[in-house]
Amino acid sequence: MIISAKRMDLLAALPVALGLPLLTEVYSAEQPATLASPQSFDGIGDTAARSAALFTEAGKVLTSPRCVNCHPAGDRPLQGEKGRLHQPPVARGADGFGAVPMRCATCHQDANFNAAGMPGHPHWHLAPREMAWQGKTLGEICAQIKDPARNGGRSLQQILTHMATDTLVGWAWAPGFGRESAPGSQQELGALIDAGMKTGAACPA
Repeated sequence: MIISAKRMDLLAALPVALGLPLLTEVYSAEQPATLASPQSFDGIGDTAARSAALFTEAGKVLTSPRCVNCHPAGDRPLQGEKGRLHQPPVARGADGFGAVPMRCATCHQDANFNAAGMPGHPHWHLAPREMAWQGKTLGEICAQIKDPARNGGRSLQQILTHMATDTLVGWAWAPGFGRESAPGSQQELGALIDAGMKTGAACPA
């Protein structure tokens, strides 16, 4: 069967229209990076410098597509390894769970649906606007995370609990078909954040 050029163009555009991973993204994904252990920073004598270095390591997760895509600067989620705007077009909505009639749960169910390349979680939603990380430096993200006015009113201990145990955060290490996992593991991220807080929660410059 001969497929026309027009039909080929339509087939090529289909993944984007449905918000599915592009083939180039699926097959170019490398093995996720690892995370250094907190103990590997013990040689840094200055406590503040060691604390900042620990957050910099944790930042490999926070600045990965799995996190930034749901912490966008605008009101539209991002997708894929290159942070494409969400397709189909959707809006944040008043509560971060999407605007009526395109609520997040309309497509994103309780778990990944790999047959369609659709990520899922029972609480799939965008982080609040004040928690946007897209386009920010690690130092800016660090200061933001520690600021109750911009972190949902959380204490440092609550931030640690959120990052180390929240299952929506944990989705970053089981993102489903065509998506590269965040570096390391959620347990390793929690250990780095914990060690950073115990050494003063200093932010990188």
